[in-house]
Amino acid sequence: MDLDEHLFRRESGRLVAALTRIFGVHNLTLAEDVAQDAFCRALEVWKVQGTPDNPAAWLMTVAKRRALDLIRRDRTARTFAPEMGRLLDSEWTSAAAIDEAFAAHTIRDEQLRMMCSCCHPRLPEEVQIALILNILCGFGAHEIANAFLVNRAAIEKRITRGKKVLAGARRLFDLTDAEFTVRLSATRHALYLLFNEGYHGASADAAVRADMCAEAIRLIALLRDYPPAATPETDALAALMCLHAARLPARVDDAGDLQQLFEQDRARWDLSLVAQGLALLERSAAGSEVTAYHVEAAIASAHISAPTPEETDWRLIVSLYDRLIAIAPSPVVALNRAIAIAQRDGPDCGIEALLAIGDTDRLARYPFYPAALGELELRRGNYDAARNHFAAALALARNPPERRFIEKRLDACA
Repeated sequence: MDLDEHLFRRESGRLVAALTRIFGVHNLTLAEDVAQDAFCRALEVWKVQGTPDNPAAWLMTVAKRRALDLIRRDRTARTFAPEMGRLLDSEWTSAAAIDEAFAAHTIRDEQLRMMCSCCHPRLPEEVQIALILNILCGFGAHEIANAFLVNRAAIEKRITRGKKVLAGARRLFDLTDAEFTVRLSATRHALYLLFNEGYHGASADAAVRADMCAEAIRLIALLRDYPPAATPETDALAALMCLHAARLPARVDDAGDLQQLFEQDRARWDLSLVAQGLALLERSAAGSEVTAYHVEAAIASAHISAPTPEETDWRLIVSLYDRLIAIAPSPVVALNRAIAIAQRDGPDCGIEALLAIGDTDRLARYPFYPAALGELELRRGNYDAARNHFAAALALARNPPERRFIEKRLDACA
């Protein structure tokens, strides 16, 4: 049998966090090897004996035993986590220390420390995200490379560089450190980018990576469970993720093809995630600051609250995009604002807004900029112009679902 992928994703990060507490961040590779050994052992044993009632506890027990064996064997030859100190020096205290390292509250805190450590200020964002995916989410270099359309060697280089910085720190980031607020902001942003990569990403295999979205939601929930991190801004980001993820079941059809928002079967939206997202958005209003996450979540709420596409409040959505442009200007935000303007005021106004976007160099490789122009020209009845824009978009398509989606729009120009 294959090990359940969701179980692997969830438990991999938990095991590595617990083992890193024992071995130390400078022995991160050892921690990852022990976690991998536990999963390999599960594949062997569960194939014969069947999956246990509590597979997570089974994996934890195997990892604990292996860790204790290594401590006993290498106690004099290897330096382990400095914060564990003398607890690992004694046969009497090492087993208790390992049990404590695998306690639920300890694992939660160690995963948080690992997240904040991955968001080290010396590391660029792409390295931070690669580290989070690799260490906390159990994604291999090949999977990450496919998701970001980068060659595997480049991803391996990012991960190696990141782990070298972590090892140089000798210990994971202390959650009580004065820099926690700065690290929290960086961690939120990394999780935001991680979710977006799953939702809007350029994966070579699929237009949507629901597993990446699920991992981002799991990790933002960890942040919300830690009181100092459970701020209105964190709630707003969690709301945004839930409201977008609620639409994932309808974002691609049964053939794996992309569906425009107007075409989606709203009966397939996840109502439990909708309710959770709306409740989180309401909670996020408790603070005095309105962040980009608040505004994006409000836009998602406006879309998801409309019973039908025709009943969407485009006036509200354009005003929210105006607010977002003021807080966090970017060409992609301007692109989405232009599409909303077209819905409110017609295709002529939408095209005018698209052509007015500055810094279009950042959209040069983004297929949905020429696709938006093609869609609006099609609505104006300019079939030749629409065909040219869709052809340009097709040349930029990043995966088969995007190509099929744009090809359908090209067919509509016939």
